[in-house]
Amino acid sequence: MAERRGPRLDTPKEQRRVVIPTPSYDRDAFGVFAEQFARFMGTARFLMWMTVFVVSWVAWNTLAPSDLRFDPYPFIFLTLILSLQASYAAPLILLAQNRQESRDKVVGEQDRQANARAHADMEFLAREVASLRMAVGEVATRDFLRSELRSLREDLVDDEEGQPATSV
Repeated sequence: MAERRGPRLDTPKEQRRVVIPTPSYDRDAFGVFAEQFARFMGTARFLMWMTVFVVSWVAWNTLAPSDLRFDPYPFIFLTLILSLQASYAAPLILLAQNRQESRDKVVGEQDRQANARAHADMEFLAREVASLRMAVGEVATRDFLRSELRSLREDLVDDEEGQPATSV
């Protein structure tokens, strides 16, 4: 048999991975920034300022003399700036939504736990009320005690007079 010099086909190759260092950042601080940015973008103030910016851009590049215009083609640079703003805004808004979803999950779990505790407390109180009702059912009532005392008084009165007691 001939000797093989290359790697065997039935064994996997060793993988070489290039490690690219990632920039370090504070996740919470960045998340707070994303939430504030998303909140700002959802306001009327942002829409007003964006409208003022776009209108002034269009007005300057259409009404100003040709040598003072900074976007010589029909608003290509404006489109580029708005696309760049949207490309950063979308991931920041998604990050803010993810953080809000995480908070909502935690709050939902806390609500479920509180509801479970309240349900257990209500079941306990219902059992206690039922046991109290059963115990009260065995207690002599005022009317029962009065009738018993009357019959005892009548028995005592009959005994003092020397007459035989009447059965009730």
